[in-house]
Formats: sequence, structure tokens, C-alpha cells
Amino acid sequence: MAETITFFVDKLSNLVVQEASLFGGVEGQISLLRNELEWISLFLEEASATHTDDRRLKLWMNQIRDAAYDAEDVIDEFIVRLEHQRQRRLQNLKFLRVVLPTCVIFADKLPLIHELDGRMKEINVKIEKILANKSRYCVEYAMMPSGAWSSSSPNEVVTWGEKRLPIVEEADVVGMKNEAEAVKKMLMNLSKKKKKKKKKMLKINGRGVVAIVGMGGLGKTTLAKKVYNDPDVNGHFQCRALVYVSQEYTIRELLMGIANKDFMTALRQEGETEDIRNMGENQLGKKVCEYLEKRRYLIVLDDVWSIQVWNGLRLYLPESNGSRVLITTRNQQIALDAYATPYRLRPLGDKESWELFLKKTFPTGSRSTISQVECPAELEDVGKKITGKCDGLPLAIVVSGGLLSRKEKTKSSWEKILNSMEWHLSQGPESCMGILALSYRDLPYFLKSCFLYCGVFPEDCEIKASKLIRMWVAEGFVQARGEETVEEDVGEDYLEELIHRSMIQVVKRKWDGRVKSCRMHDLLRDLAISKAKDSKFFEVRGNIFAYPFNPRRLIAHDSQNISQHLSNCHRLRSLICSIHIPQVNFWSCLRSAKLLTVLDLTLTVDPDRERPEMILPKEIGEFIHLKYFRFSVPDKTRFPWSIGRLINLETLDLRDNSYLDIPFSIWELHQLRHLYLGFRPILRMPKRDQRCFSSHLGIDKMTNLQTLYVEQHGWVILVRRGLPKLTQLRKLYIYGPNTRSNSSYELIFPSNLVELILDGCRLKQDPMLTLGKLPNLRALKLINNAYIGMKITCSSGAFSRLEFLRLKFLDDLKELIVEESALPYLKTLQIYWCYEMEKLLHQLQKLKSLQQVKLEYMNDSLIEEIKNTKGEEFDKIRLITSIHQQQGMRAIVMI
Repeated sequence: MAETITFFVDKLSNLVVQEASLFGGVEGQISLLRNELEWISLFLEEASATHTDDRRLKLWMNQIRDAAYDAEDVIDEFIVRLEHQRQRRLQNLKFLRVVLPTCVIFADKLPLIHELDGRMKEINVKIEKILANKSRYCVEYAMMPSGAWSSSSPNEVVTWGEKRLPIVEEADVVGMKNEAEAVKKMLMNLSKKKKKKKKKMLKINGRGVVAIVGMGGLGKTTLAKKVYNDPDVNGHFQCRALVYVSQEYTIRELLMGIANKDFMTALRQEGETEDIRNMGENQLGKKVCEYLEKRRYLIVLDDVWSIQVWNGLRLYLPESNGSRVLITTRNQQIALDAYATPYRLRPLGDKESWELFLKKTFPTGSRSTISQVECPAELEDVGKKITGKCDGLPLAIVVSGGLLSRKEKTKSSWEKILNSMEWHLSQGPESCMGILALSYRDLPYFLKSCFLYCGVFPEDCEIKASKLIRMWVAEGFVQARGEETVEEDVGEDYLEELIHRSMIQVVKRKWDGRVKSCRMHDLLRDLAISKAKDSKFFEVRGNIFAYPFNPRRLIAHDSQNISQHLSNCHRLRSLICSIHIPQVNFWSCLRSAKLLTVLDLTLTVDPDRERPEMILPKEIGEFIHLKYFRFSVPDKTRFPWSIGRLINLETLDLRDNSYLDIPFSIWELHQLRHLYLGFRPILRMPKRDQRCFSSHLGIDKMTNLQTLYVEQHGWVILVRRGLPKLTQLRKLYIYGPNTRSNSSYELIFPSNLVELILDGCRLKQDPMLTLGKLPNLRALKLINNAYIGMKITCSSGAFSRLEFLRLKFLDDLKELIVEESALPYLKTLQIYWCYEMEKLLHQLQKLKSLQQVKLEYMNDSLIEEIKNTKGEEFDKIRLITSIHQQQGMRAIVMI
């Protein structure tokens, strides 16, 4: 609640400072509202830290929130109407706009200003009455003093750049060694355990099914992932796939999950060119079946809620020799119906619970043993009482430990947590949910909205960290710390803090240790959705919409009838939906939501139907408050010229689109920070002036751009000269061949570039001579024949800051040469599918900072060189090298 008011207060402050001329005589009313809300937000911060369920306090807080929402809507509607008025004036009076006096333009907006002034006075009077009710009905006394709760400010979050102890990841959960070994044996030696009465359940040479069964929060997913990533399992099965199922699924989506990178690589090697993303369920299922029947496979289906999942998938899972399917589920009946061998996961014992609690409460590094973790004697008794409240549930223990890791290590502080746990557990039978609610309440106010927002993603969804953070920024949840930081960096700190508190789980990390993707446990997601609904933060809807229905944020995954309800959503700020098209009047119904800030649309179509070009309506340019726009559709899509009116847009993500027709007005989006352009984009020039590509409307005006994904063909010609002027650009991804010039690589890169990916560019000249001079480059990836020469040379002194280098699918590459003093800080080298490369070991000797080498599907002679060359200096290299060879898809790990 407090975070909602605080974000709006910040917005009002910026409006008063930056747009004083816009609001004219209304500035006083806006300042009055801002000052009042500043005091209210301080009160709400204290109120939100209490654990009272007093109905008076909740009612009062809800009324304040609604009044703040009303004020925000009124101001933003005023800005929209003013912009529409300006557009009409430009269209109707173009021939006069040069000579129109300022007084005439101001007179045009006078009626709007008078209306805004009246609305703001009404809201201020309303807030005064609500504040009077606080004393009249003794709302203050409903608040209980609490010293156990966080009062952190946004600036007190530990930043990524500061030194912090590594946190315990999922793989480090204690007490699962025996369980993992048991499940491994069931997967790898299932036939040896066969008994006559289980003949129907187990198959010696066919496909066997194992099910991990247990209640929510018990660690089923953690155990399944631990087994899945085990080197022995990795070596036993020729191909593997881990698929999150949950309650919302389609069989086609699950098949896409099985079609992972190994599947795609195999299709490529076999000459398959058809894009599987455009295949229907039957066609895709046939491809998956053909791929799997040649191999011994392991498929993990995590979080299965219905036997229909298995009934729908088993048709496409062949009876391959020794293949296995591992299911995790809360329902033992599903295991029985799937003829699976069940493994019943039990709660942790007292000893294991205490070990896990210590690891989370006193983190000393992921490699430390439990004997190195100590609890002060005066805290041990209360600590074991806290652990006892968790009933052996790993999730509850991990979250409780994460909470206490941020508290003072004093008996009084821990006793307050224990008392609060007892209060929460007394409110209902769901003990785990009570503990999770306690950790949510302990979050600083500025993290609560960030946590709740994670609930907008589908259950068990792997969430891209960059996407999540950019949506936070667009929503206004993240504020820069001074002039030296950007919101995205602060957002990363927020995410790390939620991970440290065990409210979010890491799935993957990037080359530099930052989070690449994360996920939310389904119980924590349930908590987020419950809290969001209670505070009207967002609404999650399926195919049934209840009335009255006018949400602020609407989440509608796979909704079939959303269009007819959008026309009533005048206050809608965020729309995140996945729908099947065509839906009647979808875009016309969306027009009423003119205050949209976040728009994330995934449109799916029937692959078997003829699909005409999709033309977005010109009215999309009316969403002038839009900051985040992601649009995904498999058809060719044509964007209108009005997209250039989205003057506040910060993220435009079109990378999942097959064909794009984009107007030249895209270069008018000067606030863009992240631009992702999909496959084969066509830049549409204005008819009146085909020469304007050299004008001021070029990419060189996008000085806020931090991320750029662009295809080389056609587009590079336009961006080539503008790139050096993008002084904020950190990441650049260029894909596709340069058909206009094969003699040299003509791009001039900005010196501030941190990460560069070249994909399929088919360069004939060694790009390292140019790229090695970039002073801030820390990560470089050359993939899919980005370079088609036979030799790459890192010259002396080149790549002075590079830490990560990946070479993948460079079919003609035979040699990597590292000259003295080149790559002085390279930590990670990855080389995949470079068959022609025969020697490497002596070059690795020159890389003094190297910490990890990963080789996959390389020439046998190169592998033999690394494995068998004698010498102490080569032994050191072998210690940091992991090899994954094609034969039998067997992983040989030498770490």
C-alpha cells in the first residue's frame, strides 16, 4: 500500500518540476496533493509493517489508495487529452502553426486546465475527509508497534557491485542426497528393481515412468532438478528435457519445451529448415517422436496437476530402449493413473531442518560445509523453535532463514519473529502460507510491489530477469540513485535482494554472475496473487470475467473472451495477455485503455489456417504513456506511422516476430532504452521523402539506447554511422549476413559497448582486429558462422577487459591464436560445434586468468590433445575444463 502512494508522490514531484508550464494554475493543487500524500505514505509504511487485521485500518488504507489512483488517472487523462489536442492542431492548422502566437495555443488548453483544477480540488477535499476519519474512528490505535519489521529505504538495498556473501542456491539444499540417489537408481536401473506385481508399471526395454509425490513446498522440483543435472544421469541418457507444466498448459507448449537446444541442433545437422514455432501440435509431436525414438531419453514433467497431461503427451513419447519420464506431482492418483513407480518425498527431519536453517540464516558461501556454520548459543533454542514451526517443509525453512539473515542476530529480534510466526499460524491451517506471509510483510515497502509483480507470470514460468526488471522500471517501482545510476541497475539490486530473502529462485545466471532467469515457487505465487487481489494491485483472469470489472493491471493468459471486456477497462495501466486470434474487435476495444503503461501481447494463431498480414491500427499511437511494449505474433506484422507518437516508450520488444514492416518514424522514439527487432525487418520510408534516412530522424538521436537487437541486412546501413553516437549502448546483437559487402566488416562500434553478439553474419575477414580494440568489451559471442574464415587471431594487447568468449557453430574455423598479453582477464572460454578445430591446448596456456573452459562436440583429435598431453601446466588446464562429446551424447566432466 505504502509503495503505491510513494511511487505516485515521486511522479507528482517530477511533474511539478518538469512540466510546470503544462499545468499552469493547477500547480498549487498538485503540490498540495503531493505534500499531503508524502505524510500519508510515511504513515502507511508503518501501518504496512504491523500484523494487524483491524478492519478500520484496512478500510482507511484502501480509501487512501483509491483516492491516489483517482488523482493519477485524472492527471494522466489530462496529458492524453492535451496530446490529442496538439495532434489535431498540427493536422488541421499546419499552414498556420509557424505564425500562431503562444497565447492562442495556451487558450486552446484553458478549458482542460479549468477542468483539471476542479477535479484536483475534489480529490483534495476527499483526502481531507479520509484523513479526518483516521482520528474520528481511532485508526491510529489499530496499529501495533513492531520493531521486528524492516524500515529500509530504497538506497539501503545492497548493490550488486558491493561485496556480498554468495547465497545458497536450490542445488545446495541439505538432506536430499539419499533421496537423489534413490531416484537416480529408479531412473537408471529401473528394470533391476522389477517385481512381478509391478509388471504393468515398469518396462525393462521400453519407456518407464517415475513420479516424485509430495505436498507443496516439500522440494519436489529441487529434487527433480538435482537428479536431472547429475553427471551420471547426464551420461546415461542421450538426450534430456525439463518441462514445467503447472495448471495452465497446452500439449503443444509442452512439446515446445521438449524441443530444446539439443533437439534444434540435431534438426539443423539433419538439414531441417522448417521453423518448429510455426508447427501445429500434430506436426510438432511427430517431429519430437521421430527425434526421441532414435535415442534413450529422459523427460522431466514438473508440477503435473492432471492426468490429462500424461494422456496427451504419451502419444509422442516413443517406447525407446531404457527411456524414462520423471513426473513431480502433489497428487498420488496421477502417479497411479500414469502407471508410474512413485517416490514419496517426506518432510525433513529435525536435524536436516536445522542444517538447512543454518545455511540460509548464516550464509558463508555455497561450498561451505555445515560444520563451518555456527549458531550463537543464546540463539539456538529460539532458532530451533522457529525451525519447528516449519514442520519440515524446505520452502518454509528457506524463507524463514532468508528473513532472519537480514535481521540482527539478537535473541530479542528472533523472539519477535517467533511470536509473529505464532500469530500468523494461528490465523489458519496453512502453516507454510503463514510463514510466507510473514516474510512478505517483512519486505521493505519498495520491494513489495516488485515481489507482487512476479505473480503476473504464468505458474512455473521461467522469467527473464531483463524483462522483469524493465517492466518494474516501466511501472515506476524502481528509482535511480542519483545521476550516476540507471533504473535497470537498481532493479538488478532489487532482484538480488528478493533472491537473498528466498522469495525468488534463480534458474540461470549470466557470464558475469548476474541473474539471467528466475522463477517463483507456486506457493509464493499464490501468496502474491492473493495479496495483489486484496490490494487491487492486479487481477488474474481466465475465461470468466466478474463484474464490476475495471482493473488497474490485468493478467489474462490464454483467455478466449477478453476483447468484450476491455472496453470497460478505462483505468487499465498494464495488460499482459496471451490470446488466440482472431478475437473480434480486440484493438478497437483496447482503445478505451488510453492510460496503458505496460502492454505485453502474445497472439497465437492456428498453424493450419491461412494467415494474412496483420496490420496494427493507427490508434496504437494514442497510448502516449506506454513505456513497455512487447508484441509477439508469428505472422507478418505491419506497424503504423503513429508508433512514432509513443514518446515515453522505453522498451520495444519485437524479437519474437517472424516478419516486420516498421515505419521510419520509429527513430522518433528518443526515450527508447531497449530495442529488439525481429526476423527480417523491413524499414518503410515516408513516401514524401525517400531521402530522409540521412536526416535527424536517425538512430543517432536515440542517445538513451542501452540494448539493440538488429538484423544486419538492410538495417545496418541505416545504423552503421549512428552507432558511435549511442554513448549509453551496453549490449549489441547483430544477426544475419551482410549481403551488400563481403569484403570487410564496416560497422563502427561505440567504445562503451560491454557485450557484443554476432550471429550468422558470415564475415570473411577476421573481426578480432577491430573488436579487440573496444576498451570496455567484457563479453563476446560469435555464433552460427558469424565468421567463415579458418583462423581467428587475438593480437597482442587486444581485448584488454574481455572476460567471456563464446565460439559456436563456426564451421570453417581451424585455429584460435592467442598472442602474448592478449585477453589478460579472460575467465570463461566456450567453444561449441567447431569440428574443424584440431588444436587448442597450447593457446590456453597463454590465458593466465582463465577459470573455466567448456568444449562441446569438438574434433576428436583436439579432445585427445587436451586429455592426454603430459605436463603439470596442462594438468591445471584440465582441472578447469569440461568436455561434452557427441558420441552417445556422453558428458565427460573434468572439474
